[in-house]
Amino acid sequence: MYMKPIKIIECPRDAMQGWPKQIPTAVKVAYINSLLRVGFDTLDMGSFVSPKAIPQMADTAEVLSLINTADTHTKLLTIVANLRGAEAAMAFNSINYLGFPFSISPTFQLRNTNSTMQDSMERVAAIQQLCTTHQKQLVIYLSMGFGNPYGDTYNETVLLDWAAVMAQMGIGIISLADTVGLATADQVKQALEVLIPKYPQIEFGVHLHSAQSNRAAKLQAALDAGCQRFDGAIGGIGGCPMAQNDLIGNMDTSFMIDYFKQQQIPIAIEESVFEKSKVLSSQIFS
Repeated sequence: MYMKPIKIIECPRDAMQGWPKQIPTAVKVAYINSLLRVGFDTLDMGSFVSPKAIPQMADTAEVLSLINTADTHTKLLTIVANLRGAEAAMAFNSINYLGFPFSISPTFQLRNTNSTMQDSMERVAAIQQLCTTHQKQLVIYLSMGFGNPYGDTYNETVLLDWAAVMAQMGIGIISLADTVGLATADQVKQALEVLIPKYPQIEFGVHLHSAQSNRAAKLQAALDAGCQRFDGAIGGIGGCPMAQNDLIGNMDTSFMIDYFKQQQIPIAIEESVFEKSKVLSSQIFS
């Protein structure tokens, strides 16, 4: 039996950010309040980015001011793409983590954060310093972590080299992001089998966008490699709107929970509350 504790990071931000219909702030607040009581380790609930780029997330500050973080152990994460966004996030004591999408595809880094790889490294260093000062933690997502649709050079060495750079910068949590669902199960397993033993001071996770046809294989590959941090979104909704036209959805949280239960992996989920959250999700994303 797999006895290591599993962390599930629920990502309503990822589900909402590319949704074509504007979701009212009050609806987001009700949904996030429900999710906060499910038992997830962390909620990736919003982002401080340009409202021109991601208009759906323009009300993140308002949502944060309205949600109820009492009586929950779930921590909050918001995505930022530059120092200005990170500084805005510092105003909220309720935020535990800042997430920065660092693409190992130069083309996607320009598309997603309007910065070069060098500029992005400088941003990471500045945001890391800010987080240290304000007792928050920076989570680096190595996006396009298993390949990209742009023809940029990719191999396992590219991924491992960038992970080494982040380790040298003192990053404590790194999530390997299969941004457009290109990863094979073997890629996921091989990368984590190298990284987890090499950097025991770092918590490695996976953010696996995936089609139904190979999601079980990818999930099992990460488990086999010793991964304990898994991102998902209820219903498998989501995808990065800056990536390409055909979005590959997130790993469905319901599927992950069922899969972990079948494997007799202990998870701290309040199932009755989770079912209520699923109902809300189906009403929002319809």
